[in-house]
Amino acid sequence: MATTTTANRLGLLVAATVVLVVATAAAPALGAAPAAAAATPPSPFRRVYAFGDSFTDTGNTHSTTGPYSFGYVSSPPYGATFFHRSTNRYSDGRLVVDFLAETLALPTYLPPYLSSNSNSNSNSSTTAVGVNFAVAGATAIEHDFFARNNLSIDVTPQSIMTQLDWFDAHLLSAGTGERVADALFWVGEIGANDYAYTVIARDTIPPKLVRTMAVQRVTAFVEGLLQRGAKYVIVQGLPLTGCLPLAMTLARADDRDSVGCAASVNRQSYAHNRRLLAGLRGLRRRHPGAVVAYADYYAAHHAVMRSPARYGFAEPFRTCCGSGGGAYNFDLFATCGSPQVTTACARPAEYVNWDGVHMTEAMYKVVAGMFFRDAYCRPAFKDLLAMKAQGKP
Repeated sequence: MATTTTANRLGLLVAATVVLVVATAAAPALGAAPAAAAATPPSPFRRVYAFGDSFTDTGNTHSTTGPYSFGYVSSPPYGATFFHRSTNRYSDGRLVVDFLAETLALPTYLPPYLSSNSNSNSNSSTTAVGVNFAVAGATAIEHDFFARNNLSIDVTPQSIMTQLDWFDAHLLSAGTGERVADALFWVGEIGANDYAYTVIARDTIPPKLVRTMAVQRVTAFVEGLLQRGAKYVIVQGLPLTGCLPLAMTLARADDRDSVGCAASVNRQSYAHNRRLLAGLRGLRRRHPGAVVAYADYYAAHHAVMRSPARYGFAEPFRTCCGSGGGAYNFDLFATCGSPQVTTACARPAEYVNWDGVHMTEAMYKVVAGMFFRDAYCRPAFKDLLAMKAQGKP
């Protein structure tokens, strides 16, 4: 690896990122009530629909449909911290969308759409809380675009628009019982996989083109939700993708920013988010009868990386469930859950990074708190709840 050229390293980053994001009685049941439900006052939202990629996927992918080097999401130690077994979440426990369910005091976590319960029986008690359509590996741009440019890794070829099709199918099967206007729509981060393709095709698919196309697709997706009657939508931006151990391992050693992460990758995420914000402002002007909020993942992640100890993290860079030691404890060819890596670090709550690309439950919990209680969601989450309770806007 030490002799790999910069181009080859970035090429590995593309291949790894694209394929990776595709992809006991004491344990809480998958549909168990969130821990905060009993103590939290009734929420104005009783149903949530979620979309996105592996940062939001609660079980729409499994080891058999995941990426070749991260194809072990169904194996321990995934899920070990909270569920005490794998639930096909790319973490050791709960994700931001799970903490959203707890914050809203929903009786269960959101079921994945491709599970038998939510896909074939939309009126079951499980889907009464909503459905999670997010799938690991999803892109913002449609799969055909990458296939036409000979850049397709055909593991999970779904795009965000595929998830809109799934949502339509769900509504059709649910009949008239689904009140779209009363639901909260959670659009998790989407687009990181698209940029991964640009690294090995920079001449034919420049990053600026992907940024334009990706943001256009995301805004078109959100507009599609609004046209279907959605009135309350929260859209996440991209996190600091340059702070993921995979990116830092493969980037040049001198490609670092003020928080020690891959500067070029973070600049790309920052530019994407600025363009996304402009797109969301346009949606607000065209749909004044809806609330379109922005969850600033980039700023929240940056705050943690700037002062990790303040948020309880002793290891901002090292992978908790990884191998290879060194600064990042990450080896692309011996990843979490594989036969070579069957155990994780002793104290995941002190780590930001779980498997080299996804966060620990502790990090997701911190980010969720910043979204739902602090100023990293605009309009503020509490104001969105108040507007819903008052029947506004």
